This record gives sequence, structure tokens and C-alpha cells, in this order.
Amino acid sequence: MNLTRPPSARNLRGLDSAEAVRRLQANGPNLLPGNIPTSFLHILLGILVEPMFLMLLVAGALYLALGDTAEAIFLLACVFAVIGITLAQERKTQRALESLRDLSAPRALVVRDGEEVRIAGRDVVVGDLLVLHEGDRIAADALLVDGQLDANESLLTGEAVPVAKLPGGQSASLFAGTLVTRGVGLAEVTGIAGATAVGQIGEALAATREPPSALQMASRRLVHWLALGGLSLAALYFLINWLWNGQGMLESLLASIALIMAILPEEIPVILTVFLALGAWRISQRKVLTRRIPAVEALGAITVLAVDKTGTLTENRMQVAELQLQDANFVHAGATTLEEPFHELVEFAMLATPADPFDPMEKAIQQFGLHWLTGTEHVHAEWSPEFEYGLSPDILAMTRVFPAGSSTRHMLATKGAPEAVVDLCHLDSTRARGILDQAGAMAARGLRVLGVARGRWQGESPPRSQHDFDFQFLGLLGFVDPPRAEVPAAIAECRAAGVRIIMLTGDHPATALAIARDVGLSERPDVISGAQIDTLDDEALAERLRQVDVCARLQPVQKLRLVHLLRRHGEVVAMTGDGVNDAPALKAADVGIAMGKRGTDVARESASLVLLDDSFSSIVAAIRQGRRIYDNITKATRFVTAVHMPIIALTLIPSLLHWPAMLTPVLIVLLELLIDPACSIVFEAEPEADDIMRRPPRAVEASPFAIGNIVPAAIQGLGASIILLLGYGSMLGLGIDPAHSRTAIFIALVLGLFALVLGNRHPDAPLISGSGMRNRWLWPMLAGVVLVLVLAMGTPYLRDIMGLAVPNPISLGVSAMLLLATFFWLEALRLVLHVGRRTGASLAQGGKP
Repeated sequence: MNLTRPPSARNLRGLDSAEAVRRLQANGPNLLPGNIPTSFLHILLGILVEPMFLMLLVAGALYLALGDTAEAIFLLACVFAVIGITLAQERKTQRALESLRDLSAPRALVVRDGEEVRIAGRDVVVGDLLVLHEGDRIAADALLVDGQLDANESLLTGEAVPVAKLPGGQSASLFAGTLVTRGVGLAEVTGIAGATAVGQIGEALAATREPPSALQMASRRLVHWLALGGLSLAALYFLINWLWNGQGMLESLLASIALIMAILPEEIPVILTVFLALGAWRISQRKVLTRRIPAVEALGAITVLAVDKTGTLTENRMQVAELQLQDANFVHAGATTLEEPFHELVEFAMLATPADPFDPMEKAIQQFGLHWLTGTEHVHAEWSPEFEYGLSPDILAMTRVFPAGSSTRHMLATKGAPEAVVDLCHLDSTRARGILDQAGAMAARGLRVLGVARGRWQGESPPRSQHDFDFQFLGLLGFVDPPRAEVPAAIAECRAAGVRIIMLTGDHPATALAIARDVGLSERPDVISGAQIDTLDDEALAERLRQVDVCARLQPVQKLRLVHLLRRHGEVVAMTGDGVNDAPALKAADVGIAMGKRGTDVARESASLVLLDDSFSSIVAAIRQGRRIYDNITKATRFVTAVHMPIIALTLIPSLLHWPAMLTPVLIVLLELLIDPACSIVFEAEPEADDIMRRPPRAVEASPFAIGNIVPAAIQGLGASIILLLGYGSMLGLGIDPAHSRTAIFIALVLGLFALVLGNRHPDAPLISGSGMRNRWLWPMLAGVVLVLVLAMGTPYLRDIMGLAVPNPISLGVSAMLLLATFFWLEALRLVLHVGRRTGASLAQGGKP
């Protein structure tokens, strides 16, 4: 039995806005200890232990030991450049994450200047009046001044049993961070931030760490194994140079460090950190808040989108559209009067509804009743129920019990699902069938339908169940909630992208099916109800789900079962929800999506994403962005793999062939300073592909580090390596001095970086094409590359420490030929791989290549 008493109507104005601002300035924000941004010193210490930083320091020390002061100074200057670039990247990432934290911070509904306003939890001040509903996370310590609540205080006590809260006495105390599980109320804030009970526990509760995503863990494993392989190869390289080539020990060690720097792909962790954080920020610009970064990865793999109807597919603007008595019908549109026979139906619908409701349907009932009945004897604003029976999985109806003249006489007002109210009225089968047929006809017109009944009861102790009362059925209310205008196009986009949409709703089957047809979600004539779901085992239900797209009259536990079932059959499921009872299913889904406007705090906390505007089209926009982010991570990973191959080859092979060194640590550092911005700026800003929503979701096990992605990139880099090595060997063989030979190859290599960027942006498009030039950072990057070359060649100091020379016509001619050969190689490889992919796709579909 669920008995509650809503807050009585009181003239509580709360704080005025000016006083709230003054208190906020005086006492500071309502933030728990530990919720502070990462400090500059903390970021700096993290940089100092990075492998590349340590390699630079060791190489600088070795140059000093060898007496090469100029090279040592340059490397130490590069240390500061690396620190600057890393700090800029970290700060950019941190700003994006901080903006997401600000959006995802708890919200609070408060009374200020006599009106209810929703504010960020950090802006709550002592003295504020909190308006609390079921599912709200309490923003600060407070005292309940009106209403009745149950609160889950397990955060503080470890006890999961909710605690009853009543105004006055010790039971009125409410605590920040605890959850309202039932009831409504008003509470006055008594403590914020560190002065709250949860704030005094310590910083451990306040500081939360985001676990690494699957991609981040995979990248760490890849970097770990490459680092081990690089160290092993560098050790062997050191021994070869020292024992076989006859170099000194320090020179051999310096060459080994150069090789490690060439092998270590330190850009990959940067790619993932920056791309995922900035990707989440970009998604927030589409009105979708990312609460858990791994959800960004999962967006591109979603195969099933399970959505609620109300507010997501529809506008959530509930209005009473029709009234239905046994032998009379009222249509609101165009009506000028409400006939007397309908007054009792509306009167008891209002009595069965809180005076200040939160639910859109209940708001519509009160607005409709006040519009038509104000000034009549049927409006009872002063009446207050003694207790009420809430909705339950067994009885989809609620009853409010009012005193009726004495302590033992009571009046009952009930509303709920038509079949539940009919059952409570204990009608004969003929009358019951007629009412349900009327409800079905209304639902088939797209209306949400509620039944209303009245009753009387005499007694002192309320019975355990609503079934123990005697009710008289009054009639039906039909509500209209028009579909959102943008939904049909968004659904069509999902279908083209291979994402199946299933409606999971608590509405009447006919209503759900009508809306599904209106928005183009499904043309199938079938629907499955919660009652039917309970009769099927998992295998039968899985087979049934393949034939229907609409599931109606669902309970939250049935939504949870459907999510588990879909996932067990290999689907990647995104699900929307807004209530407290939706939280388990939101957590169980691969991507839980909570409603930002009408969702409860517990639903938002259980979800991976929060829709700030509750719109279905925002979900589709998030899927589009998720695919773009994953695509760009894949492209950047290919580029990093490809670009490291010629750097490794030009570091290792000349020494093994007893040629003059081609790439020294100084040149490798300069290349790394070019590669990092190419990854974190150019590829992150890459626009989405034209076909991004015309291809099926990626496989959930797909990875940017898969063989199918890494090997073609490695072949790109190996081809470029061979071209550059042939050029270097040919120039040395023709008697051209090492400095001019090195200069020609270095120019071709640096400009070749740009060619590799082009080659990995759109693998199926020519390197230079109109569609490939939409990235606004592409030409600034080319300008930066040219500027670096001009400075390196034109500044005597830099030219000397890098072992370069002023390029002559021969050097420039060789560089141009090698660059042209690299472009031809990349384009030829692209065509071969493109044909191979098309042939493989045709064979997979059973067609002819």
C-alpha cells in the first residue's frame, strides 16, 4: 500500500533573486570538496614522466657528453616545446570535460521570487526552498517544511531501505546527495558544499574518476607492446653500431635513442584523449550531454534504438482532446461549452490528480478542468486527500481518498489505464467490453486514454488494496500529444544508417501503433503488450521481436528484460528512459539515454547520455557525431602508423648499410612536433563522410588498431620508406655530399607528411579532390609545414645542428621527384585497396566481383 500526502498549498515565495546572488557570492558555490580542475603542476608532473620527454632529456645529455653543445641546447629547447604543446592539448581537453561537468552537474528546482525555477545544483544557497519530487537527487542539506517523502540515504548510512520524512522533528532532515524515492515536498536549505553531511565525509566521495574506455585500454596495450619491441630493437641496434660498425659507445647509445623515438607512437594516447573529450563536447552542442566518455565509442555501433513515445517522438504537450461517456462524446477542438453530463467526469479526474502536478497528463487534466469548471461547484481546490494509493505494476491506477463529513466516511477518486479502472469497478463482461472497445477506438486515433471512477468508503483503517473498494465507472479521457515535426526525417535517416527503431511505451497498444505509423517508425500492423511478453520464454520472445516494432503497456522490469534479450542476441542497444524505474534498463543498455527536461535525477545518473531537449532527432545527431568521431580516430591511427614507417626506416637502414646517418634525434624531434598537431588538430576537425548515415553500424568488436586498418597504413609507409631510401642511396652513390642528400630527403619526408595526411583522410577518394578539402585546418597545416622547412633551411644555427644544407637546384629537383613518386605510390595503393574492398563486398553479398 502506497500512502502519500502532497504538500498543501502555501504562499511560500522563497528567496528573492538579489538575496540569492548575495548569498552565493558570500558563501561560494554548492560544490563538494575535491571537485576542482586538475592543476597546472599536476599536468606538468604528468608530462615529465612521458617516455618522449625522458628520451629528449637523455639525448640532450648525450650530446653534451659528446661535446655537441648546439645540438644539446636545441633538444632542451624542444623539451619546452613539447611541454607547451602537451599543456595546450591537456588544457583544451580539460576545458571540454569541465564544460561537460558543468552541464551534467545536479540540478535543483527552487522557489525564488514566488516562482519555481530550475537552477544548477552549484547555485543553491542556504535559505533556498527546494521543490522535491520522486526521483530527485537532493542538492543540499535541508529541512522538510511541507509534504511527505521517502528518501534513500544509503549514500550516508549504507542502508538501502528508504527513510520516511515528515515536517517537524528529526524526521524532517534531508541530506545532500540522497534520493527521493516517493512523494513530493518543499524543503528549506540549511547547509551547502562542505557544510553538508556528505561534504564532511571527505574528498573521496566527491572525487570521481572516469574509467578508461575500451579503445583507451586497447591503445595502451598497443603502445606497451610497441615500446617493448622498440626497446629490444634499440638494444640490438646499439650492439650492432658499437660492436660491428665500430662507433663509440655514446654515439651508439644516441643512435639507439633516436630509433626508440622513431618507433614509439606516443601520439596514439593523445589521439584518443583529445578526440573522445572534444567529441563529447561537440555532441553536447547537438543538445546531447555525454556523462560517460565510453558512450562516445558505442554510438557508432548502435544497431537498435529503443525509444519511449511521449516527449521523444512526440512534443510532450499533453492536452485533453476528448471525453467519452457511455452514450455521449465531447471533442475539445472548437467547443464553446461543456455540457452538464461531463462535469462529474472532469470533477473526479481533477480530484484523482494532485493540485500542482508534475506529470504532463495530470497537468493537462487540471488545466482542462479549471478552464471549463471554474466558478462551478465541481472545483475543490481546498480539498486535501487523507491518503492515496499510487500506481503499481499490479494495478495501473491510482486512488485518492478524501474525508466526506466524518472521520469514517470517505470519497474516492480514481484514474488510470482503462482496463485497470474497469477491473476495479467489477463490471459485468458486456459493460466492460463496451468500455474497452470505446478506449480502443480512441487509442486507434492516436489518443492516450485514461479511465475515471468514483467511489465511497466507510471505515477508519484503509484497506491494503484498491480492489477492496467499490467504484462506479464514470468515463474516459483522451489526450493528444502531437508528433514532433522533425521525427519522420530522423527515423528515415536511422533506417538508412541500418539502425532499427523499437518503441517501448506504457501506452495503449492502439495509441502506440497510431503514433508509430504517423512518424514512419513502422508499417507493420502488429504490436506486443507487456502482458503478452510475460507469457513468452526468451526464445519465443526473441522470435516475436523480429516481427514487431512496437511494444506497449510495458512495465520497467519488462523493458529491462527486452534490453537484456536484444543484447544477448548480438544487438548494440541504445535505450531512452525518464523515470526512477527506468534506471536498471538504462544501465543495462550499451548506451542509456535519459531525458534532460522531464527525466528524474536517478535516470540521468544511470544513463550514459542525457538529451537536453528530449528530442529524438538529437539522438540521431549524436549517432552521426559518434560515427564521425570513430572515423576520425581510425584515420588518425592510420596516419600515425604510416608516418612512423619512413621515420623508422630512415633512422635504422642507413646505419645498417654503413651510410651517413639520415635522421638524427634533432630531426626526429622536429618531425614529432609536426605529427602531433596533424593528429590532434587536422584529423579531429575532419568533417563527416558524405555516406556516414548511409552505411550499416560498425561491428562492436571493430577497432582502429585492427589488422585491417594498421596493415594498409603500414604498407603506405613502407612504400614511402623505399622511395626515400632509394633517393638517399642514389644521391650518395652519385657523390652528392651527405648534407645536401640529407636535405633533399628531409624536404621530401616533411612534405610527404602532408601527402600521408591526404592519403588517410578519405581512403576511397583521390588524394586531391574537391570533397576532400572541406577541413579548415588542412591548408594552415601545409603552411606550417612549409614554414618549418624555411626556418630549418634558412636559419644557419638550425641548419648546422640538423646537419642540413641550403638546398640547391639538384636537392630541390630530387625532393620534387621523390614527393611526386610518393603521391603516385599512395594513389596507386588506394586504387588497389579500393578495388579489393569492392570485390570483397560483392563476394560477401553473393554477387559477382
